[in-house]
Amino acid sequence: MKIGFIGLGRMGINLVYNLKDKGIDVIAYNRSPEPLDEVRKNGVKTAGSIRELVQALPNPRVIWVMVTAGKPVDLIIEELLRFVEKGDIIIDGGNSFYKDSVRRYKELSKKGINFLDCGTSGGLKGARYGACLTIGGDEKTFKKIEELFRKAATKDGYAYMGPPGAGHFVKVIHNGIEYALLQAYGEGFEILKKGPYKIDMEKTARVWSNGSIIRSYLTELSIEAFRKDPNLSRIEGIVGGGETGTWAVETSKELGVDAEILKTALELRIRTRTDPTFAGKVVAALRNEFGGHSTIENSKRNFQRAQKRKVFDTVKKR
Repeated sequence: MKIGFIGLGRMGINLVYNLKDKGIDVIAYNRSPEPLDEVRKNGVKTAGSIRELVQALPNPRVIWVMVTAGKPVDLIIEELLRFVEKGDIIIDGGNSFYKDSVRRYKELSKKGINFLDCGTSGGLKGARYGACLTIGGDEKTFKKIEELFRKAATKDGYAYMGPPGAGHFVKVIHNGIEYALLQAYGEGFEILKKGPYKIDMEKTARVWSNGSIIRSYLTELSIEAFRKDPNLSRIEGIVGGGETGTWAVETSKELGVDAEILKTALELRIRTRTDPTFAGKVVAALRNEFGGHSTIENSKRNFQRAQKRKVFDTVKKR
């Protein structure tokens, strides 16, 4: 199978290497040249433009888009429409809002272009060696390229979720749960730190990761975080992100679901901008471990961008 891949950010570049290792013939494109130079050195074919990428693919073309949610996705699709043809398939594997995916499906369907929304989770390690994928769209289209998802995913780590938007709907809620779990671990470790005993955090995380009820991938990552920096002294307790968590909260309100834990986790994440805590340090450290998210300056910039996009309005209005 030969596919085009657009977007070589942290997740995208790891997915490209993953697909290449699994025998998928990938042609990659990225707006900035540095990631293209990197993947080219590692044996991945590249294109100098979207037009060149599309022209290098056999019919029907399969193009996986992995860029920032929102306007960037629309801009990529807009440019792709200049070159793709009826029957081609576009996959959005980023963290898009599910309603945007429904809209894009409808717009592309009118032009005869197939569209699948694919929620991608598992962090950088998952992207590199086997991701968790939730896919929405026409089931016939999904089945045509199911082998692609099977190869990109870890064992039993992909599934068709339903009609357009379903894949990203599941991913939005996944991220909401992630916010709550991260906050719970952060608060727990902060209590341990402030308690009457001098607790070794790395040792605690290691024990919890072996047989405890709360063992998880996050406790495994916390071992690494505390091993590198036992007191997380090099991490500022400002937590980035916020967009997908806001969508999860908005969705819960629309559906009449009382998601107080998710709301509180989002509010506390936002509060770290002005009131950093040790719990915030833990959350920031864990996000860095699984997703390569910056723990200091980029987090501040992400919050500033989110404020400009009014990402946090839902929480502020509560």
